[in-house]
Amino acid sequence: MQDFIIVTGMILKQTPIGEYDRRICLLTKERGKIAAFVKGSRKPGSRLSSATNPFSFGTFKLYEGKSSYNVSDADIQNYFEALRTDYIGAYYGMYFAELADYYTRENNDERQMLKLLYQSLRALCAPSIPNELVRCVYEIKSIAVNGEFPGVRRDRGLEESTVYALEYIVSSSVEKLYTFNVTPQVLNQLQEEAQWYCGKIIGHEFKSLEILKSLC
Repeated sequence: MQDFIIVTGMILKQTPIGEYDRRICLLTKERGKIAAFVKGSRKPGSRLSSATNPFSFGTFKLYEGKSSYNVSDADIQNYFEALRTDYIGAYYGMYFAELADYYTRENNDERQMLKLLYQSLRALCAPSIPNELVRCVYEIKSIAVNGEFPGVRRDRGLEESTVYALEYIVSSSVEKLYTFNVTPQVLNQLQEEAQWYCGKIIGHEFKSLEILKSLC
């Protein structure tokens, strides 16, 4: 009798394999980042076809093969449909997923990164919050969640509101991150600071970010 594992997570990316299958990268609450095969998902009418799309969040029923996980079933609770019709928002989401892929590892406790990604995609779907602000928050909080935030650079002549926003992003719970807005001046300073932190701490080139820069 086959043993199954139930995990809750989000698909970061998917890759076609062979004629009918897909390989997905899944960020989970229980096992960190894992790879899994979804056999037959590219066949016409496959019940698992829609469960292999990036951003799909839900529960996945897995079994372990000789060298990888395999998806037996999935119950998707949020497809983030708004991003499927928002070209720019979708590329922000792809960048967020790529950054999560860079930071996370298998069998690590990645619950905070999963929550951060989920809440950030929700924020991208909210027209009241500028995408540029969502990006700043996501980048800075990702660095903080992974224990690499070096502190606010107080020698930069930042506005008091910018300092407050930075401290709030770093210290607040993920659930309360996207409950504020800022002036254009503060947003500009947050963007400059986020860019500096990413260059200094992460120092990695993301393909989706390069495409996003060409679109915005």
